[in-house]
Amino acid sequence: MTDSSTPTPLSYKAAGVDIDAGDALIERIKPLAKKTMREGVLAGIGGFGALFEVPKRYKEPVLVSGTDGVGTKLKLAFEWNMHDTVGIDLVAMSVNDVLVQGAEPLFFLDYFACGKLDVETAAAVIGGIAKGCELSGCALIGGETAEMPGMYPAGEYDLAGFAVGAVEKSKILTGASVKPGDVVLGLASHGVHSNGFSLVRKCIERAGANAPATLDGKPFKQALMEPTRLYVKNVLAALAAHPHSDDATSPGGIKALAHITGGGLLENIPRVLPEGTAAHLKKGSWPQTELFAWLQKTASIDDNEMNRTFNNGIGMVVVIDAASAEACAQTLRSAGETVYTIGVIAERGEDVAVVVA
Repeated sequence: MTDSSTPTPLSYKAAGVDIDAGDALIERIKPLAKKTMREGVLAGIGGFGALFEVPKRYKEPVLVSGTDGVGTKLKLAFEWNMHDTVGIDLVAMSVNDVLVQGAEPLFFLDYFACGKLDVETAAAVIGGIAKGCELSGCALIGGETAEMPGMYPAGEYDLAGFAVGAVEKSKILTGASVKPGDVVLGLASHGVHSNGFSLVRKCIERAGANAPATLDGKPFKQALMEPTRLYVKNVLAALAAHPHSDDATSPGGIKALAHITGGGLLENIPRVLPEGTAAHLKKGSWPQTELFAWLQKTASIDDNEMNRTFNNGIGMVVVIDAASAEACAQTLRSAGETVYTIGVIAERGEDVAVVVA
């Protein structure tokens, strides 16, 4: 006879964690990760740790790491059920940062956390991560999927990730050699990328039913969710074609890069400028897209606030010796980048590091 006081057996699945769903997701991920494999990968998805050997072509490799998330752009992904590109954003935010110091991204790991695992949604997100890795030439060699009941509202998740890259010690970009007279090139963005979405969401709320049907020839939602542009392969090619030299007899080449993320043009460019220098950007030297014009009008903010909240149309900045600027711009254009000459480096006055006029 069964004791009526004996509690009903509990299982992990009854508590909200479905191990079978996690296993099914891993099987979905494996072929996606396989597409990203490259030289150096010794062991990838499935182990307790992923193994990677720095390619032997590096003589004095220095490892460069970067980590980031996608921010409140995820709120729109949940609301609009658009999950296939936020993984690209996740990769881009880290690999573009690693690129800034001249490094080639080698591998990437992600962290996907949710309250209840939806295999289809998770597969769409991680498919985007794999695509971002493939497009930037780095291997997706591991990650973590965490199902934590009660931690996240139904249908929501969080994303984080990090990239590790390598650069020859002699080729690290520090910006130390930037000087007055150098040219500032701007590489066009794909839209808002992954920063400023707390304000973007307020603009959507304010516009309501009056939001435009299209922006820059794309459906409204697609225009806002357009993933962060991956600059890695094209900029690495430009670095190889136009390397910086400290040799006084042949100075030139790319001296600094700045990824335009949170803080916009006004706060990211100064991070790669030596003390006593400033970037003087020419207003109107790059076009304002319909998307950014709509955001500015809807938010009722001035040009200064646009340039410190959003990338405002420029996702990556290249600081280069004037003698090499046009050739470098042509290299980048030939690779598919939209390039604008947006300013010059000058001596700093009144402690303002970026002037837009």
